[in-house]
Amino acid sequence: MGMVCAGFLAFILFTSGPFARTLPAFPVEGRDLNPLLQDPGLIFHPPLLYMGYVGFSVAFAFAIAALLSGRLDSAFTRFARPWTLAAWVFLTLGIVLGSAWAYYELGWGGWWFWDPVENASFMPWLAGTALLHSLAVTEQRAGFKAWTLLLSICAFSLCLLGTFLVRSGVLVSVHAFASDPARGMFILAFMVLVTGGSLLLFAVRGHRVRSRVNNALWSRESLLLGNNVLLMAAMLVVLLGTLLPLVHKQLGLGSISVGSRSLTPCSPG
Repeated sequence: MGMVCAGFLAFILFTSGPFARTLPAFPVEGRDLNPLLQDPGLIFHPPLLYMGYVGFSVAFAFAIAALLSGRLDSAFTRFARPWTLAAWVFLTLGIVLGSAWAYYELGWGGWWFWDPVENASFMPWLAGTALLHSLAVTEQRAGFKAWTLLLSICAFSLCLLGTFLVRSGVLVSVHAFASDPARGMFILAFMVLVTGGSLLLFAVRGHRVRSRVNNALWSRESLLLGNNVLLMAAMLVVLLGTLLPLVHKQLGLGSISVGSRSLTPCSPG
């Protein structure tokens, strides 16, 4: 977690300039907040999403510690599960508040528009939901150990991906908050370093913590595994729909848009 904090601290100091002055003089009165954002729900929406993202970093840190030590016991789930549950609850509340605001404020014709920034919070939610189910099996039956570690890595990596999509401006969104290529490249490099390094560590040392429990085909554990596979399949569909316009444009094939007609039939609901 110290390395993650150091990475974001470097991002703030070297790309965002928190102490830099952007104007020759301080204005007496600043510009008012965008009227669309003057909503009580938006007081809580961004902090709740932020706490959800940060909470998954704790599960990620426990997963890396388990891989480095080659040991995953009940202590892992005892400490990781409350943090994961808290992160999931915060993320859920943040998504619900944002959806309610979009419904009555922007008039999009619904509460969900499959916007890239919306998807950026929905993908970690799907991975976090699967992680909660996997942690339950790991705690009660000592099963799904490698699956639990992989989901911990995926959940936090998707949080980093969401940060990149929001702060880089590489995708067109109705509520993207920045379009600075330098910041985007920094976050992208940091995301590749963290995600690539953790997946490499999992590939090298994941076999040390694999479960030796055999479950019947129609056991509760097997059904939970099927549930997790469906959740992660839905996440991959959303990920593909989110990144496809970017890849399509970078390959020189023109601009495309993947919206509700493509993604809604594939959603869990």
